[in-house]
Amino acid sequence: MLRSMKDLEGYSIGATDGAIGTVQDFYFDDEAWVIRYLVVETGDQRKDRTVLISPIAILEPDWSKKLFPVSMTQHQVMASPDIDTKKPVSRQQEMGYLGYYGYGNYWGGGGLWGAGFYPDILQGGLAPQPAAGSGSAAHAHDDHHLRSGNAVMRYYVHASDGDIGHVQGFLIDEKSWAIRYIIVNTSNWWLGHQVLISPEWIDDVSWAESMVSIGLTRESVKMSPVYDPRQPLTREQESGIHTHYGRAGYWSREQ
Repeated sequence: MLRSMKDLEGYSIGATDGAIGTVQDFYFDDEAWVIRYLVVETGDQRKDRTVLISPIAILEPDWSKKLFPVSMTQHQVMASPDIDTKKPVSRQQEMGYLGYYGYGNYWGGGGLWGAGFYPDILQGGLAPQPAAGSGSAAHAHDDHHLRSGNAVMRYYVHASDGDIGHVQGFLIDEKSWAIRYIIVNTSNWWLGHQVLISPEWIDDVSWAESMVSIGLTRESVKMSPVYDPRQPLTREQESGIHTHYGRAGYWSREQ
């Protein structure tokens, strides 16, 4: 099932021995378009922190209670490596984080998560070694590839022949944490119109100019099936969207 990223904000994170905090944002991989971390505000007055929680740690969610149980203790989370979530997070810093929890690397292997399509495959995996150095100087030349989901909201979306709207949100696969669609609000051109665009159809993203460029025409977007955020998206509707654009569905590759 696909879920709106904005709807998941405010969900509680429950450790094995109590509450940790609430979800404030998500970091996604700007190469694979997969949510790699939940940004969680702990709300602990003794040590108020914003921490990262990987989907690798998430057990079976309780959707009715808006709760993500995780396979870690409160102490583990509060003692985890400090990462400034107001600044870009590098691969080198991630290695320290993953090594601390004993998780395998998600990059490489051909799948969304290592060699597989789901994050739990990396639980108890071969842990990477923490990167040497922990200060800002040690990471001055790191490669940064994670992006804040909230920061991308309102990015302009540009078709092959002109502007079509702005980013309204994301639809996330609840099992793989892949971003399946960007929700595009086209109301500046077609009143009350929201459409879905797969990240696979993106030609380029200018992070400096807050612009997403897609390889589709304005007319094809205008004539695409309208997205209704009040209703769950069905596989039949997804198939209709992909058929409209003449593109193969992602689900055929992940059986």
